[in-house]
Amino acid sequence: MAKELSKDIRDKNVDLHKAGIGYKTISKQLGEKVTIVGVIIFKWKKHKITADLPRSGAPCKISPCGVSMIMRTLRNQPRTTREDLVNDLKAAGTIVTKKTIGNTVRCEGLKSCSARKVPLVKKAYVQAHLKFASEHLNDSEENWVKVLWSYETKIKLFGINSTRHAWRRRNAACDPKNTIPTVKHGGGNIMLWGSFYAKGTGQLHRIKGTMDGAMYRQILGENLLPSLKMGWVFQHDSDPKHTAKATKEWLKKKHIKVLEWPSQSIDLNPIENLWRELKVQVAKHQPRNLNDLERIWDKTPPEMCANLVANYKKRRTSVIAKQEFCHKGTFSLRGLVF
Repeated sequence: MAKELSKDIRDKNVDLHKAGIGYKTISKQLGEKVTIVGVIIFKWKKHKITADLPRSGAPCKISPCGVSMIMRTLRNQPRTTREDLVNDLKAAGTIVTKKTIGNTVRCEGLKSCSARKVPLVKKAYVQAHLKFASEHLNDSEENWVKVLWSYETKIKLFGINSTRHAWRRRNAACDPKNTIPTVKHGGGNIMLWGSFYAKGTGQLHRIKGTMDGAMYRQILGENLLPSLKMGWVFQHDSDPKHTAKATKEWLKKKHIKVLEWPSQSIDLNPIENLWRELKVQVAKHQPRNLNDLERIWDKTPPEMCANLVANYKKRRTSVIAKQEFCHKGTFSLRGLVF
């Protein structure tokens, strides 16, 4: 850092300038750089003083070059920690704290957020997503009203990870209303198959054990046929159990038209929104058995199902918009929640 000049030397600069002496001559006489002489005289011409002006606060410890280095690092590697940035600046000769790093980054318009977990998808699957979304982008809403959407999910009935609070009086901690039921080894996970359409939810079925093609066809026979109406289209993903030859023949025999669906494309399936809502309600009401769970599922507002179908174009548009975030090798996509 350059040594600060005294007020006497600054006054001499101004006096020599008033006497008509040029910058270079003043620089040689006083032994200062020409640029420093120019800065002193410029300040005198603008503010009519040679003393330091009052500062708005403490000077920044990180130079503009240091800020550029930080932003360049975060642009290339957004998950870089503040400790790593402290070490990088220390290697460059600047010693700062993690709090200073955080303040600097926030001033540049960035904020620290939890990294979202998204499915890892191969390039071929991404191209299939984009093809499906592009081909059906301009389809009318009426085309999707007659689609029965389906998917499986896992729900945790017991052992909720988040902390829950209960308003209670003293010595009422063990009241069943104030407790959360748990099971040994953190169990309580169940697999479900469900469906919905524009006017409401279909039937909900619990999957016991490992589902194979025969079990899947049995689930469709018990739950799909009562929900599917004449002329409707059935949607399911390209899981091997769904695309097995026996399953295709069963669907063809039942005269069920199946929507052509790209692989690994849960971002395109609006039933994910209903699964999320069901899990929220499960965490809130703590159902004790499958009957309680089915009642929660049946109480899903029909307006929510109608909105999911009405806004399905936005979901397809969001998939297309994410093409710019794709990189070579592997890809990650996730649909927006509407």
